[in-house]
Amino acid sequence: MPQHVRGVVAHAKGEPVRVETIAVPDPGPGEAVVAVQTCGVCHTDLHYREGGINDDFPFLLGHEAAGVVESVGPGVTDVAPGDFVVLNWRAVCGRCRACRRGRPQYCFDTHNARQRMTLLDGTELSPALGIGAFAEKTLVAAGQCTKVDPAVSPAAAGLLGCGVMAGIGAAINTGGVGRGDTVAVIGCGGVGGAAVLGSRLAGAARIIAVDLDPRKLETARRLGATHTVDARRTDPVEAVRDLTGGFGADVVIEAVGRPETYRQAFYARDLAGTVVLVGVPTPEMKIELPLLDVFGRGGALKSSWYGDCLPSRDFPMLVDLHLQGRLDLDAFVSETVALDEVEDAFVRMQKGDVLRSVVVL
Repeated sequence: MPQHVRGVVAHAKGEPVRVETIAVPDPGPGEAVVAVQTCGVCHTDLHYREGGINDDFPFLLGHEAAGVVESVGPGVTDVAPGDFVVLNWRAVCGRCRACRRGRPQYCFDTHNARQRMTLLDGTELSPALGIGAFAEKTLVAAGQCTKVDPAVSPAAAGLLGCGVMAGIGAAINTGGVGRGDTVAVIGCGGVGGAAVLGSRLAGAARIIAVDLDPRKLETARRLGATHTVDARRTDPVEAVRDLTGGFGADVVIEAVGRPETYRQAFYARDLAGTVVLVGVPTPEMKIELPLLDVFGRGGALKSSWYGDCLPSRDFPMLVDLHLQGRLDLDAFVSETVALDEVEDAFVRMQKGDVLRSVVVL
């Protein structure tokens, strides 16, 4: 029998979200129902509400979540009722060409639950990133559940489900930041701040945080930035070069997702350095660079999708580092809010007042 729970639904582009009763079906083969404990308020959820992802309304928002597995469907063996899990939006298939080559983090056939959650009138909901966790319970593919140490705070653990993992992974997995490297991070919100933290964890000698907001620059310092650049007053490219002996950074992480800041990242890197794009652009954005500069500067231009993470490998490791006191995930939790405060949390997020609001259920 379907369960009726409360969830946050976006009905149309730009309209305020509403808390409504939704129906969560019993899990089918390969599926799990998770009782959600926390869910971070991420820019991606706002993109869904604004129609920036697609127009498959209505959306059940929320995806950066942790909770406890309540029930599982036939054939599920990796998780069981009672397991504390972080939800991920890339359940790997194990069969595609990437998985067969031992690179499951690049799986080309990731999947979600086959059944749909619905409104009470039967209208099917599109769960954000295949999760839909601004809800008391949600239905996901069992492969979207990653078991972690239950000693961790759910509010901190859930953030690994998207933004924090994206930033840490952009530095460590995609950018390959290593000991003694110089790193510049352009855009120091939740993802960029996590890239700063990941760079420090990887042993970077110099971490340069670039942003327009002095509050975000101060947060970046707390997370491990050794230098900050106020882009309202200083040209970021010149500033990064000045701080690196005129050469540029070994790795530049662009966490904004705009052509202007990507161009800055390109020219702020050292010869043979690496640019990592982890900020999410919109479909109409384009970038133009002199092809001779692309050729002449060498190095690598990379995109980081979900921090090139493998949840089964990375989530437990990062939780363990947090519990050891080596990775401060709590630093990203600016406030906790109730389910019916998501719309207000979007406003504070847009104003830059918070690093992460976290819904506690």
